[in-house]
Amino acid sequence: MISLNTDICRLLGIEYPIIQAGMAGGPTTAELVAEVSDAGGLGTLGAAYLTPEKLREDISEIRKRTNKPFAVNLFAPVPKDDFSRIDEVKQALQPIYKELAIEEQNAEYRSPDHGEELFRICLEMNVPIISTAFGSLPPEQMASAKAQGVTVITMATTVGEAMEAQDKGADAIVAQGSEAGGHRGSFSFDQHPMGAQVGLMALLPQVADAVDVPVIAAGGIADGRGLVAALALGAQAVQVGTRFVGAKESGAHKAYKQAIFDSDEESTVVTKSFSGRPARGIKNRFIEQFESTGTQPLPFPSHNTVTKEIRGAAAKAGNPEFMSLWAGQATGAMTQEEGAAEIVSSMMDQARALLR
Repeated sequence: MISLNTDICRLLGIEYPIIQAGMAGGPTTAELVAEVSDAGGLGTLGAAYLTPEKLREDISEIRKRTNKPFAVNLFAPVPKDDFSRIDEVKQALQPIYKELAIEEQNAEYRSPDHGEELFRICLEMNVPIISTAFGSLPPEQMASAKAQGVTVITMATTVGEAMEAQDKGADAIVAQGSEAGGHRGSFSFDQHPMGAQVGLMALLPQVADAVDVPVIAAGGIADGRGLVAALALGAQAVQVGTRFVGAKESGAHKAYKQAIFDSDEESTVVTKSFSGRPARGIKNRFIEQFESTGTQPLPFPSHNTVTKEIRGAAAKAGNPEFMSLWAGQATGAMTQEEGAAEIVSSMMDQARALLR
């Protein structure tokens, strides 16, 4: 018998097994996080690109809006900058600079690295749940989190990564299928340069069989049918990203939301063109033009830093052709803005109807 009242609901202190993905870069506003949590799910603040000051502000704002549990999502430690091929990359980007009227590019780039401070702020402000992408918390951070009673969730894209995450102390694991939007959560790209690409239906039951901690399903889940299917395959909750990007409370640009509403299951590709790290998003002219040059992107986070001014100019102009439109393969199910609480309740209503 499939139950919607799972062990992970009790672990996280939530009513429903629905987790809003911690999407860094703007979609996860304090309002969105609070609305999801207040509706019975788990709202997650994507904090990886935030300044320490902004993180403090957002956590305070979430707490003003709700007294329910919420999570903060951080990146595992990222590599140091490598701008050794910056001239080659900027040459490939020249036509895009010209089209967006970016006349003078930055002479010197540096990727911000606030990871350690962001983690300390989470502990200082008593964030109850921390989730990570790109690997586990370092041992000293994991020990500090556990000592303070923080619940730690780690994303994995293979069975091996899930077992490693459990060994390193994760209290729950997100099994991220290849259908998922945004960055691939793979720990390493030595064996799979574009990240592991295992579909959720194949990955989820194997992860659930391999680990003893609760498993959360992510990738192409947008409604109650996906929730029930994930629970049947061994998950105890689902993590939903793309549908919440289109929520009224999301901070995503309106042109980004419209691109999702206009897309279908064939619209997305996995690309390194925006950030240097493989991520699934809606194919647009930026991806097509950069890939047509044959130029290899810089490593993450350096390439992400270089393309930031292009993404900023595109947002200012309302031009989605040069924005990073991260989205999963279930975009065809989304046609208009909805309230975050409405998304949670409609998923639960559909799941209950199916189980009846």
